[in-house]
Amino acid sequence: MMVDRRHSGPSGQAGPAAVPLYGFQPPVGTPYGLEVSTVEDFFAQHDDWPWNPPRPGRATFHYLIAVTEGELRHDVDHVTRTVAPGQWLWVRPGHAQCWHPPGTARGPFILFEPDVLRPDLARLLAPLTAHEAPAVLSPHPDDIAWLQQTALQLLDEHRALGRRPLDVHHALRRSLLESLLLRLANSPGIVPVATATAGTGRADRYGRFLDALELHFRDLHQAADYAELLGCSVRTLSRAARGATGKGVRELIDERRLLEARRLLSVARWDARTVADHLGFTDPANFGRFFRDRTGLTPAAFAASEATTHP
Repeated sequence: MMVDRRHSGPSGQAGPAAVPLYGFQPPVGTPYGLEVSTVEDFFAQHDDWPWNPPRPGRATFHYLIAVTEGELRHDVDHVTRTVAPGQWLWVRPGHAQCWHPPGTARGPFILFEPDVLRPDLARLLAPLTAHEAPAVLSPHPDDIAWLQQTALQLLDEHRALGRRPLDVHHALRRSLLESLLLRLANSPGIVPVATATAGTGRADRYGRFLDALELHFRDLHQAADYAELLGCSVRTLSRAARGATGKGVRELIDERRLLEARRLLSVARWDARTVADHLGFTDPANFGRFFRDRTGLTPAAFAASEATTHP
């Protein structure tokens, strides 16, 4: 399995429901937080399917796949996504994902760390890299061919390591990636890039908080935990959160935990005890109160209603 061969091991597991977190560790000789391959090469290199069996995992980096032929099925946050030719799959840092059996899909497969993007470009691309952005992107028809060709050029440059000076190789790869992402940002369902150009220090801090929250909401539940991670005071972090959303840090943490709970109880059909353990509750009863106070339903009642609505 790719995470066993190419990524560091899980940071720790807290029971059967735990989804391990993997860091970026490309093959030896691959420089600069960016790796490019193809879906078909990925499956060819992992021909020991079914990986006994495939399991969900989370990563600290981005997975970006362009489907040029066939169809790709992939679970993102416990929901199965189907990606058709011309579409792109984007799994962002912290999102749970799970591979499906190899199919007919072909196309470029790009993995990159968030800090590959320069700060000014990261602000422009914030709506695209945001955790709530769509997992499946359907670019404008006029952009499909250009995007696929640029992805193939990025793949070619990635494979050209050693043909030109290393700093030139780095610059070309980053330039192609940034061009690709800027064009993808025009996809339907993505907030116009222009709305993200007024980034301030407070907005940047809130963005860093969202990144940290997506990676750690299962195990860190206090505002002080995130302030410590970001190297600021709780008051400073609270101002950034309220300035961006009008909500407090603890409220945002609880909202993210609740969103995950709803996904797991409805789509993934996990039981309440397993969800409670997965989200870091010390007692299923505490989880039950948390869920009921925010939805008006017990976890079991919510799951039953979802099963009836979406059998």
